[in-house]
Amino acid sequence: MIRVTLPAHLRTLARVQGEVRLEVGGVVTQRSILDALEAAYPVLRGTVRDHVTQERRDFLRFFVCKQDYSLEAPDDPLPDEIAQGTEPFRIIGAMAGG
Repeated sequence: MIRVTLPAHLRTLARVQGEVRLEVGGVVTQRSILDALEAAYPVLRGTVRDHVTQERRDFLRFFVCKQDYSLEAPDDPLPDEIAQGTEPFRIIGAMAGG
């Protein structure tokens, strides 16, 4: 079971509290997690990734085992801690401004 944490605005949109738990078949990658997330919560389609390009939206970052994986290839396997559910896949809302 994969654990995913969402920023507050996406939790509100999906009407969930706390972590989301997802079943992901095969190799656990950013893409497979986001595919499972969007399948389980269709309202999130287009909010984390662009509808057409499937690229990560600006102002969202992905953290895996306390490291920023936002710029890693979406099909690269993620660490075993994510696949085993001992660490969550974190989607974080980035801050901007000045």
